[in-house]
Amino acid sequence: GAGLLQGRGLEAGGRGAGTPCPRRTRLPGRRRWRGHEAKAEERVPRLLPGVDRRPPLRAGAARLVQKAELVRLSQTLSLVPRLHWLLVEDAEGPTPLVSGLLAASGLLFTHLAVLTPKAQRLREGEPGWVRPRGVEQRNRALDWLRSGGGAVGGEKDPPPAGTRAVVYFADDDNTYSRELFEEMRWTRGVSVWPVGLVGGLRFEGPRVQDGRVVGFHTAWEPNRPFPVDMAGFAVALPLLLAKPSARFDAAAPRGHLESSLLSHLVDPKDLEPRAANCTRVLVWHTRTEKPKMKQEEQLQRQGRGSDPAVEV
Repeated sequence: GAGLLQGRGLEAGGRGAGTPCPRRTRLPGRRRWRGHEAKAEERVPRLLPGVDRRPPLRAGAARLVQKAELVRLSQTLSLVPRLHWLLVEDAEGPTPLVSGLLAASGLLFTHLAVLTPKAQRLREGEPGWVRPRGVEQRNRALDWLRSGGGAVGGEKDPPPAGTRAVVYFADDDNTYSRELFEEMRWTRGVSVWPVGLVGGLRFEGPRVQDGRVVGFHTAWEPNRPFPVDMAGFAVALPLLLAKPSARFDAAAPRGHLESSLLSHLVDPKDLEPRAANCTRVLVWHTRTEKPKMKQEEQLQRQGRGSDPAVEV
């Protein structure tokens, strides 16, 4: 998903210390929401692009953990003030499961959908690292931020010109501390921090000396232009808008997807270290175990499978 954060003293969005949240001006004719939606409407949007990068739930070919992961992520995001969730679904159009979850989340959101081309999709039995995933969805989020259009749910229009906000690409299976979102709010260009449990290491992340990034702690291809994980950086929205050619490259070599975007935006020496000069881990590259459905399949063969009308 994606999100925007706004506020005094913040580039990515959120409030500065001791600064009350300004209320959004209610536009004429805009309906007043109730309950949690009313609270979401009062927040100044901050956009964090988040991506649901895997296939939608379908009978017979379901990613069974999709709803569980999105519920977990949405409830984490609900703890973050001034956040706008931009969720890009890997589908030809919105699915009822994702649309319903977003509507019930109480979050300010925009729902987009774009299907990964067949040539870019993982084939049966291929490991996840063979092909870059989520490229079309992340680029669709960038297109919406720059020019709008195509929203299938939630807020239809992108932030107005001059909005101070930070964009973060948040996969649905990672684990996020809410502190992370407060750290990224102060981003002026591109900010970075460590990511736990990634790259075969306890953590990967920038090495910092005298407040500047001087290298990276990583084991795999350390000579990449930006050897960082997708969860380890955020970009100020004004910078993204000023660099319209900055996009993710589906043809990038393995492990270079992040570099394909960042190389258009910043020089490595100008990266902004966060999380106590990159000494704290506030996001973890966790993965949900694929459920074993052996018993379910056996009961289905007997005509006694779980009720398909119950959404899981």
